[in-house]
Amino acid sequence: MKTLISTDDLKSRKKFQTYLEIVRERFVPSECRMIGDGTFRAHIEGAAIGGTLITRSSFNGQAVDTTPQTIRRHDKHDKLSVVIRLSGMARSSQYDRAVVQQPGDITVIDSNKPVRLEYPDPTSSLFIELPREQLEGALGSAPLFAGLTIGGDLPGASLVRTFFDDLVRVHEQMTPDTAERMTRIGADLIVASIAERMAREAPRPLQGTVIVQRAKAYVEANLGDPTLDPPQLAAAMGVSLRHLQQLFHERGRHISDWLWQRRLEVAARRLADPGHAHLPIGALAYGCGFVSQAHFSRRFRDRFDATPSEYRRAALASQA
Repeated sequence: MKTLISTDDLKSRKKFQTYLEIVRERFVPSECRMIGDGTFRAHIEGAAIGGTLITRSSFNGQAVDTTPQTIRRHDKHDKLSVVIRLSGMARSSQYDRAVVQQPGDITVIDSNKPVRLEYPDPTSSLFIELPREQLEGALGSAPLFAGLTIGGDLPGASLVRTFFDDLVRVHEQMTPDTAERMTRIGADLIVASIAERMAREAPRPLQGTVIVQRAKAYVEANLGDPTLDPPQLAAAMGVSLRHLQQLFHERGRHISDWLWQRRLEVAARRLADPGHAHLPIGALAYGCGFVSQAHFSRRFRDRFDATPSEYRRAALASQA
C-alpha cells in the first residue's frame, strides 16, 4: 500500500490541514478535532485493489463527526464503509447504536447518516469502501446493520480480518483481474459475517427477515455449487424447507426462481466482463452453478433474449 501521510506530530496547523485533506479524500468530509493532551500522531496508507478503495490508518487522540452539513458535501452516497479494528480501542455511534470496538471487531458505517467516531488511545484500522448495493442487496437496508459491531470472536469476523490482512500484503503481486476477483470474495465474506451477527439477538419481528438475508448471503457465497437447491439452503439456515419457502413467499419471491435469477445475473455480469473473456462459455456456466452448457444456454436465452455468445459479443463490443 502507498503511504499517504506519516508523522509523529500533527500539532502544527499546516500538518493537520494536510492530514484533513487526505482524510476527506479517502473517506468523507467530516469535522475532526484533537482530544486529550498528548501529541497527535497519524499514519495513513491506501490502495485501490481490484477497484475497491482500502485504507489502513493509525492515529490517536482524535474525534471525528460526520454531520448533516458535511454529508451534503461528499459524493459517496452510493458507498458503505466496513471498518476492521486492527489494534487498540475506538468508540462509534450511529443509528442510536453506541459501541466500543475492540481489536478484531468489524463495524459498518453508513456515510449518508451522521456518525461520531472517537479514538482516545492509539489505534489502527482497515477501512474498506464497498458499493452500497453490494451489502444492501444481500442484507437489507443499511439501518438494519450499520453501527452494529461484529465481534472479533465470531468465526466470520476472524475470517474477514485474516483474508484482508493477506490481500493487502500480496495484492501488488496480483494481476488486475485476480485482484478484482479477490475483492469480490472478500465482500462475500463480509456479507456472511454481518448476516452471522444479525442472526444473534434479533427481535422476533425481524427473525424472518434475518433468515432470508442469511439465505441470500449464503447463496452469494455458494453460487457456483451446482447442488445448491432450496432443500440444501433450508438445511444450511437450520430451518425447514416449508418455513423458508413461506418467508420468501411473504416477500413476493419463490426460492428456486430467485436462485436461478441470481445465477443468471452473475453469469451475465461475467459475460460482459473483459476479465472473464478468456473463459469458455461452459466453464463460466459451471462456475455459476449450471450443470451443463445446454441447460445454461436455454435458461439464459429465455431470460435475456440472446444466447450467451451473442450477449458476450454485444457487451464486449459496446465497451470497446
